[in-house]
Amino acid sequence: MSAILFYVATIIVYGAVDSMACLALNVQFGFAGLSNFGFIIFQAGGAYVAAVLSMGPWQKSNEGFQSYVLGWHLAWPLPWIGAALFGGLLALPFVFLVGKRLRGDFAAVGLLVSAVLLNQLVNNFVPLFNGAAGISIVPAPFSHYWNPQGLAYQFVYGGVAVVLTVLVYFLLRRVTESPYGRSLRAMRDNDIVADALGKNVRVQRTSMLILGGMIAGLSGAILVGFINLWAPGAWGYAETIVLFAAIIVGGAGNHKGAVLGALLVPLGFEEVTRFIPPLSNPALVPALEWVAIGLLIIGFLWFRPDGILPERRRILSGAGKSSLPMPVPSSGESDSLINLGNLDQMDFRQLLRLEGDASDHGIILSTDRLTRAFHGVTVVSEVSIEFQRGRLTGLIGPNGAGKSTTLAMLAGTLAPTSGKVLYEGRDITSMPSNERAKSGMIRTFQLASEFKKLTVLENLVSAIPRQSGDSFVGALRGRRFWGRDDAENIERASEMLEGFGLTQYADSYAGGLSGGQRRLVEIMRALLAQPTILLLDEPMAGVHPNLAHKIGDQLTRLVASGMTIVMVEHELAIMDAFCDPVIVLAEGRVLAQGTMSELRAMKEVVEAYLVG
Repeated sequence: MSAILFYVATIIVYGAVDSMACLALNVQFGFAGLSNFGFIIFQAGGAYVAAVLSMGPWQKSNEGFQSYVLGWHLAWPLPWIGAALFGGLLALPFVFLVGKRLRGDFAAVGLLVSAVLLNQLVNNFVPLFNGAAGISIVPAPFSHYWNPQGLAYQFVYGGVAVVLTVLVYFLLRRVTESPYGRSLRAMRDNDIVADALGKNVRVQRTSMLILGGMIAGLSGAILVGFINLWAPGAWGYAETIVLFAAIIVGGAGNHKGAVLGALLVPLGFEEVTRFIPPLSNPALVPALEWVAIGLLIIGFLWFRPDGILPERRRILSGAGKSSLPMPVPSSGESDSLINLGNLDQMDFRQLLRLEGDASDHGIILSTDRLTRAFHGVTVVSEVSIEFQRGRLTGLIGPNGAGKSTTLAMLAGTLAPTSGKVLYEGRDITSMPSNERAKSGMIRTFQLASEFKKLTVLENLVSAIPRQSGDSFVGALRGRRFWGRDDAENIERASEMLEGFGLTQYADSYAGGLSGGQRRLVEIMRALLAQPTILLLDEPMAGVHPNLAHKIGDQLTRLVASGMTIVMVEHELAIMDAFCDPVIVLAEGRVLAQGTMSELRAMKEVVEAYLVG
């Protein structure tokens, strides 16, 4: 009976450690979109630090048979706190791998390679880490006063591990169920768009790497304090694959799913293999275990990619689950039936906090010999243009003329090769796109760029600037701090949604809307970002002509309210009806500028673009 109880206590500890690790990886991968294939090194680093902080100086306590650093012989819980802090510090160098240069798959490969290199270093550098032998005789907490081999001690240890795992669960839930968590999921869905809306994605990635690293370090400390040894061979990069498998099985973006996956995969697979009878080849069972894990990953990705417990849909409108709308038809013909609601009665100046003088038509944005080359091919060449405040300026030209590239350089999502961008007389050429967005320059994209796994209402609310809970510290302060502000922002977004006639889709995933509806979501989201200058990249592409003209009418109302709009568009009928002036680009250069009637009278414009 006692053997069974010892086994249960061990299962409790391992279950808590695996659950904590999966929660940490899930907040990075499932919520922030960071494919951290180097995750195991944070857990290993925390385990090592906890071990050496709890041990005495190695020359005195170990007769020199093993090598390690520190050896401060600190009392519990200081070694565990040190492990968590080290896990966070270890994350800082990896920020460079997940910055703007390396994203997505490239960052994942960079983190994986780093994990392999560090594992090789630890296994082969004996003076510091004792090589592959690792560290043994790691003292358990309170081992001087309590027998670590006793059943009571083992259950108390397991209880402490479970309590810490529960605290981690609620900590991560507090962070992810806040406006900051909404921004993390927006970054996960489309980091470039999130950046263009003013989100500092580098800071968000950094915070999630540090938070996940700290939790991983703590989980490693709990494990090493229980098994009393640290061996680098047990922390190979393949262990991270097991944790990813757990998240895929349980459900990425769901904390309960992460815990369920931890219990089913790393804990469940390991325990099941204990009951397999001995085979002639002792290496066969571990090999089959990896085959089974690989098949499990493939099976879930194919048949149930959202896992057993999929990510929960956030209902912000206050409607019950029974009132959720049916799937939206994706046919573009449905766009012609969209009723823009009471948009004509909306007070844009109040809703969008427009403060500019509607009668001021001075120069607000300009470029000076703006140039962009890709691999030696010049796409935009010395473009110098000016945009007046309170005007809807059109930008047209043939395919490959450099229109979208120019717009991207204005917004800061693409750096120019040479030249300047001036905003209200200030040189902002080197200003990052998220800072330009905060200063009032908001852009949309040529292709649909909604946050697909956020609801329509979440898409809109995520763009509202200066939210009290849209920071890591603000999220930690809880709903009492940011709840009222968030409710007001949801009300503003709901008012915008009602004006555009899409209230019934408030709690539908934006990725399931039709083409015209997604364009409306993108425009609404950009408007709620409170732009001074709105940069629209083909907003009418794929939109039914009836809806396109309705949108154009509202853009002219925004301009009349004091907003400045620059619009790239191929539909000349839209330019005729709504844009003044219109700038023509051809072969990366400014060809002409004027009203559409004036441009139609210019031979060079007709030959370059208007003919046909």
